[in-house]
Amino acid sequence: MTEDINMEMSRFAETTLQFINSTSGHIFLTGKAGTGKTTFLKNLEKHTHKQFAIVAPTGIAALNAGGVTIHSQFLFPLGTFLPDRSIPSDFNVDEGFFTQNTLARKHPLNSVRKQVLRSIDLLVIDEVSMLRADVLDAIDYRLRAARGNFKRSFGGVQLLLIGDLYQLPPVVRRNEESMLQRYYPSAWFYESLALKQDGFVYIELDKIFRQQDDLFINILNNLRNNTPTESDIAELNSHYKNEDEIRKVKEVITLTTHNYKADEMNKTALQELPSNSHYFEAQIEGEFPESMFPVQERLELKEGAQIMFIRNDSENQMYFNGKLATVSRIQGNTVEVLLAESHTSFELRRERWENKKYTINKSTNDLDDEVVGSFSQYPVKLAWAITVHKSQGLTFEKAIIDVGQAFTGGQVYVALSRLRSISGLILRSRIHSGVISADNQIVSFSKNNNKPAELPEVMRQKQSEFISFLIDKTFDFSGLVKEMGYITKSKKETISLKEVSMQPVLEQISISLEGERENTEKFRWQLQNLLRADDQEKLLERIKKGSDYYKKILEENVKKLLTHTAEMKQHKRVKTYLNGLEELDQLFSKTLEEVDKSQLLIEGILKGNQSFDFSILAKVRLAERGRLLDEIKAQFPDSKKGSGKKKGGRKKDGPSTYDITLQMWKEGKDIETIAKERELVPGTIEGHLAKAVQSGQIEIFDFIKEEDVKLISKAIEELPKEFTSKDLFGKLDGKYSYAKLRAVMSYVELK
Repeated sequence: MTEDINMEMSRFAETTLQFINSTSGHIFLTGKAGTGKTTFLKNLEKHTHKQFAIVAPTGIAALNAGGVTIHSQFLFPLGTFLPDRSIPSDFNVDEGFFTQNTLARKHPLNSVRKQVLRSIDLLVIDEVSMLRADVLDAIDYRLRAARGNFKRSFGGVQLLLIGDLYQLPPVVRRNEESMLQRYYPSAWFYESLALKQDGFVYIELDKIFRQQDDLFINILNNLRNNTPTESDIAELNSHYKNEDEIRKVKEVITLTTHNYKADEMNKTALQELPSNSHYFEAQIEGEFPESMFPVQERLELKEGAQIMFIRNDSENQMYFNGKLATVSRIQGNTVEVLLAESHTSFELRRERWENKKYTINKSTNDLDDEVVGSFSQYPVKLAWAITVHKSQGLTFEKAIIDVGQAFTGGQVYVALSRLRSISGLILRSRIHSGVISADNQIVSFSKNNNKPAELPEVMRQKQSEFISFLIDKTFDFSGLVKEMGYITKSKKETISLKEVSMQPVLEQISISLEGERENTEKFRWQLQNLLRADDQEKLLERIKKGSDYYKKILEENVKKLLTHTAEMKQHKRVKTYLNGLEELDQLFSKTLEEVDKSQLLIEGILKGNQSFDFSILAKVRLAERGRLLDEIKAQFPDSKKGSGKKKGGRKKDGPSTYDITLQMWKEGKDIETIAKERELVPGTIEGHLAKAVQSGQIEIFDFIKEEDVKLISKAIEELPKEFTSKDLFGKLDGKYSYAKLRAVMSYVELK
């Protein structure tokens, strides 16, 4: 990790990253309030080689985490999941329960959703304290079914579960309790049957960033562990104030137990202000469900209103999530506020929240996210009061807390942990031991699982298991064969292939891979023996040779598959079949990626090098795929879905595609413009121009900047005499396209 992240994160955050990058074991990342769980998640993308999706139990939690809701991603119906094939015969099926059969038959995933679930290596679930065990088992079934892997929990996907169990608990309605108790001792996520199959690593972040007050930190720890001392209670109660004293306190928020209390306090305080109300409408585009609204759609403000920011200021760092302010002036759409404490004047600006969904990039077959809607509004809400639940994730300089009988176990800890320091605490009622106890089940779970001293040994064990898993996963193509059989069987009724030559393509590919079954079984067995014998040198040597051999076979079959797909696009009524071919293409791409990555991953783990960088491999794969697609497109230039079968006959005379590009270039058009007008990718245009350089029809410096030619030429000189464009591509970290590299190679050769 980079130095700036090291400064922000604790040693256990580093350990978590190592578990993510070098094992496939599930991880529960927890920590007290303010220990950096959110920061870790926001930085994860920069520091893992794995493709991952983020989900959360609620719309707001998903929005804050930069992900999507669990129900929208996995297409779950409303109700309770029972981890059975069907509902038990002694139970009423009309009471909102669903099973594995229900998901498979009544709520099947479409092609894109399945491709997304097949593409991920890691599933991140945020705010996991709210996640029920049955929902996690439903996720497990979806992943196993979508990935065709029923042997491993969650279909072989690694889980990163993030949250603090001392905060929001899972909600179970009365009509669900008796049924869930048949399967689970409690509703907490760790009771999931799937999670118990492979277990998980418990990692607790221990460095607190929110509070710097040692006295306050110790009190919070004791409250969390159900071990508060008399001096802890006495210290807290020293911050009690009566109503007359409280009325004199300015710029402070009250934490309450229920929504109606907070709403009533905010409504009353706003009505008492003598100024006029001003209303500000949110700007909503595309899909953005009401359950995800971060603030009110119609925001009512008055001059003098106390507000709270619900986002961090990423530009000027003027405010943070939970910072209080007072509205000082409203003129038209201009809203000025005075920030609490500093009384600095600040003009509000609208913030934009995005609703996204995961999809597959058609060019790369990699996981991508697509923005499907947005919500723009001032990032503030009225803040004379807020519920303890809604205060989670916020930080307050000072707050009024009424620790009455209505507080449930653990809420006192949550409320107090919102404060930076005990000096900001104002108690409306004195604390007594009856209202501060945490859930004993959670305290016991944490104590039994938090074993930091054992993590290094667990790491070594999980890394060895991961290498074994990679060997079996990388060099086993039975999943591809199975998928081809499924596509052939399920789609053959919907298509009619008149050309006999087109019919056996998938069979040929299947036979090619099936013919390697015995070889791959022996090869995996050899590698596993070398791993057990700890013969690292021999193991890495065999993996390299095997990777080169099987990669060649896979690439040959990918070419057949893509050619077949292009040919099929010229026929009508084959959409379902084409969807199947796209799924198969993604599986081949994922398999090729795994063959590429596994060699480096295993070598890195064995040699203790955790700095995995697969960006060059990705660029090489993308460039090779682009070149192959262009080559196939040239064979089927008029190929379009649903356009009907192309008529035969001689090709009409006219300028070649190369000549057209050259003419447009000479007219002064750049590569992007030519590509757009001709509906080709820029790489194809660059290939044409490289050919023109080689033939002397254009000067190389018209195509490539002089400094770039010098840089590429220097790299060529540093390579051995026998090198390929792929070697040059890698040496230059994928900075230049293959077309440009070949142009300079020709230029150097002719000099």
